[in-house]
Amino acid sequence: MAKRNIKKAPKKLTLIDIFKGNFLNRDEIKSHYKLYLLLFVLMLIIIYSNHLVNQKIEIVNNLKEQAEEYKSRNAYAQSRLIKVKMESELGKEMVLDSLIPLENHPHKLLIKLDSKDAKPK
Repeated sequence: MAKRNIKKAPKKLTLIDIFKGNFLNRDEIKSHYKLYLLLFVLMLIIIYSNHLVNQKIEIVNNLKEQAEEYKSRNAYAQSRLIKVKMESELGKEMVLDSLIPLENHPHKLLIKLDSKDAKPK
């Protein structure tokens, strides 16, 4: 007796088969392995390019922070320069008016009030 060639219906693919990796042994997958290999390589390229983009974003953020720091230093230096220029101009005007600039700055007097009477001590 000869065996009959009876085609069995392919087993349905379940989620457990995917997790176990049993789907890789199926005939449909074996016949289209080049396509799946291409998809795998493309996914690796996408992941790597995303990694490179994240590195560039970190570099850009660091450069932005440095730029802000340098801007604040520049603003501080400019304000100091303006202040020095104003002091030198005032000194020249004082010399023309025959005034002498102070060597020591004046002292500030603090007067404490008694909390009960509000009279100065």
